[in-house]
Amino acid sequence: MFVIEEELKKLPDQPGVYIMHDSRDAIIYIGKAVSLRKRVHQYFQPSHDEGIKKAQMVKQIARFEYIVTDSELEALVLECNLIKEHRPKYNTMLRDDKTYPYIRVTLGEDFPRVLFSRQQKKDKSRYFGPYTSAGAVKDTIELVNKIYQLRTCNRNLPRDTGKDRPCLNYHIHQCTAPCQGYITKEAYRERVDAVVERHAENTKRVVEFLNGNYAPVLKSLEEKMNTASANLEFEKAIEYRELLNSVRQIAQKQKITHTDGEDKDIIALAADDRDAVVQVFFIRDGKLIGRDHFYVKIGTEDTKAQILTTFIKQFYSGTPFIPREIMLPQEIEEQEVLADWLGEKRGSKVYIRVPQKGMKEKLVELAQKNAKMVLAQDREKIKREEGRTIGALKEIEQLLDMKGLNRVEAYDISNTSGFELVGSMIVYEKGKPKRSDYRKFKLRTVSGPDDYASMYEVLTRRFTHGMREMEEMEEKDLSEEYGSFTRFPDLIMMDGGRGQVNIALKVLEELHLNIPVCGMVKDDNHRTRGLYYHNVEIPIDRGSEGFKLITRIQDEAHRFAIEYHRSLRSKEQVHSVLDDIPDIGPARRKALMKKYQSLEAIREATEEDLAQTDSMSPQAARSVYRFFREKERENQPSD
Repeated sequence: MFVIEEELKKLPDQPGVYIMHDSRDAIIYIGKAVSLRKRVHQYFQPSHDEGIKKAQMVKQIARFEYIVTDSELEALVLECNLIKEHRPKYNTMLRDDKTYPYIRVTLGEDFPRVLFSRQQKKDKSRYFGPYTSAGAVKDTIELVNKIYQLRTCNRNLPRDTGKDRPCLNYHIHQCTAPCQGYITKEAYRERVDAVVERHAENTKRVVEFLNGNYAPVLKSLEEKMNTASANLEFEKAIEYRELLNSVRQIAQKQKITHTDGEDKDIIALAADDRDAVVQVFFIRDGKLIGRDHFYVKIGTEDTKAQILTTFIKQFYSGTPFIPREIMLPQEIEEQEVLADWLGEKRGSKVYIRVPQKGMKEKLVELAQKNAKMVLAQDREKIKREEGRTIGALKEIEQLLDMKGLNRVEAYDISNTSGFELVGSMIVYEKGKPKRSDYRKFKLRTVSGPDDYASMYEVLTRRFTHGMREMEEMEEKDLSEEYGSFTRFPDLIMMDGGRGQVNIALKVLEELHLNIPVCGMVKDDNHRTRGLYYHNVEIPIDRGSEGFKLITRIQDEAHRFAIEYHRSLRSKEQVHSVLDDIPDIGPARRKALMKKYQSLEAIREATEEDLAQTDSMSPQAARSVYRFFREKERENQPSD
């Protein structure tokens, strides 16, 4: 048994990482410390105030473990890796998990290709990037392939040379067809060298193109277009014009911001009581190649310095590219340690700075302005979503004269002339579907199309199961959240009117439960008309958010029931005669069909042959053999 007081005494006065677990042994927090003894002790001292969030976490700690490191830097690296791996509940986390694209040139192949990649691997390929726009990268790759007529296929060359006809790209003059031997390895490599090397004046321009200098390519394409036009080669001129327009479009996506030619990231933050947005400007070779924003989950007591520190740890632990300089709007915690860590990852010195004047300060201010804008827009989006969900739920509260409405359960029945009767239960919380709590029922006691009896069985099973689980949870001293049916609704919504509502009330009365029930009444066109509650039909404004939510709930309950019913029908339709044989399940049925290919071949097989089939036992082989012999006797004409 883990006794926290005793384990605290064993903590070493050394740097390392500590890991907090709850009663279910789930990791809820990971942190680093210069001194494990001092830092972990702080959590359990009554006088120490870590804020509301940490106080809630401490109450849930059932045990902790720790890993000792040689330095604070090692502890930082380990902390980043563990947080990324386990994503603990109480660690401030990035809500986005974005990766950035690269342009990959496969120099390890005899006939290299220019490809799109999300990862930078240690192979023989040359990588350009990372870039912030996947669309721009794809456009660039397409353009490079067009200009230099490089292959885009996955053929293994030269092994597969001449095995198949050249593809369409060859016929439209966008590939030199190395797959047919129409270009030598040396001549093809010269084209690739034009993409990746700076070794000669005539090959320099595409490298510059990949690094953002489009002027030489634009000039070259314009000259080719004019030459083709002067030679009356109008189709070729049009082709060059289209390429020229593509390059211009890509070029417009980049904006020169600084002339020092350095790689920088500009990071700024906007935060309110609940949410935070981090804006990042990516500057490569002195050019702003793009920007991106990240939503961060925060606690009310988290400072901006803490948020920025956490962001840098998580962001740069997940990207293979680290710039020489990172500019921030303010000083952060562990700034020197973070700079050392990033320097080790980069392989050269990394500077974390807070600019005070000039162009760099203006860039930080611009990033800050963008972060605030994104946060404001997001807040407006959240407000609209709340009007659609929580606001709609409050409208239903007013219609039914209720308070505290949060969880709604809706039920529906589906059948085809009494065949495969099924029931559905869907759940909405705070006006949004909670699909993890959806449940489906295959009816056991009802035969024929009796919706009332079907609904009676579904509701009885649902609440009886829930009450039984509650008792089990109490015995095990577990929270109701660990059960499948333990959470009861604040309101039950039935698909129908008086009859369906009365059935639900009957079930609740028999089980001594007090849960409000209303019916979703439809008009003659099978569209939602109103709510039936306390023996009265309540009309609803069709333009209101409450009406739209009721319609969504009704449609969702029907959809879920129909889908389950269709799945059962499809299973029934693929029923095999082998399913009727004792000792034959899905695995043995599959093995038999794989070996014999047809029922006729299985019928003609001997008992010994059947027993040699994968997964078949002698008893199962005997069952199959006897089944078909009995069928033969039944089908023989009687004298």
